[in-house]
Amino acid sequence: MRIGIFTDSYPPQINGVATVSALLNKVFKEHGHEVYVITVSNSKLTQPYEVNGNIIGISSKAIKNLYNYRELLKTNVKKEIRGKYKNSFLGVLWSFLNPLLQIVVYAVVFQLILKNTKENYAIFICCGLIPWTFFSSAISRAAFTMVENGNIIKKVYFPREILPISIVTSEAVTFLISTLIIIGFVVFGGIGISKYIIFYPLVLLAQYLLLIAISFIVSSISVYVRDLQHLIGVVLQLLFYATPIVYAAEAIPDNFKWMLNINPMTYVINAYRDIFYNQTMIDVVPLLILIAVSIVACIIGYLIFNKLQKGFAEQL
Repeated sequence: MRIGIFTDSYPPQINGVATVSALLNKVFKEHGHEVYVITVSNSKLTQPYEVNGNIIGISSKAIKNLYNYRELLKTNVKKEIRGKYKNSFLGVLWSFLNPLLQIVVYAVVFQLILKNTKENYAIFICCGLIPWTFFSSAISRAAFTMVENGNIIKKVYFPREILPISIVTSEAVTFLISTLIIIGFVVFGGIGISKYIIFYPLVLLAQYLLLIAISFIVSSISVYVRDLQHLIGVVLQLLFYATPIVYAAEAIPDNFKWMLNINPMTYVINAYRDIFYNQTMIDVVPLLILIAVSIVACIIGYLIFNKLQKGFAEQL
């Protein structure tokens, strides 16, 4: 197997976590596995990471930077939430009204006009459309964030990664508010809330990490390739129909199911539906795989972001 060990401590540090991590590395390699250890480097790196055999040390500077600027991150998240509804009469109520109106439109079109026979179709589509709105809004806004904040980037120093993280986090807060709509639908629709709602944070974590990884990449590349901002809209529209939002995954012919299988949002939306609509145990294994892949993607995305941000001031 190919095994990744993620740890904040590793020799020459001396503590229990470092000892166990080194032991796992040794034993797995003795059994013929391909092992990589991803940890925080204690040396003063000029690069974002260093590779020593199968040990990948990430500079602790990036992590410390985010921690030192945590108040800025919180302030920026609040600013993004307020800015989204600035000069709006209804303000944050649009967090409820916008998805609610979309659900009504899709329910009318697919259930009343196209005669969709899916039971409790409004609840079914609600569990897919609201998580999708979180996904698409976060990516769309992240693609513009570096360009929109160009003047600040050129004049003031702060960790640039705060900008895409703020976008995703603010959209996550909006999604948490919108989740009340799903709960309202299942309660007043007669389904009720199941015990499997305890897995909701796990699904949200998987989606959040996935979005952080994507936002790092699209926000940095769009500084150099401005057309990416427009291309993302087209890609998201295609992904909408390649994701089981308005239809059930079982309705897709077998020769097209590969599109769903390679789409990470398929597993996220299916998990939300299992919690709220089907009220069954979620499929944990694909979700844990998605979390692991998203963590690796976050590291890769950050490395891309860190490399490209050196030219932000010139491009903006």
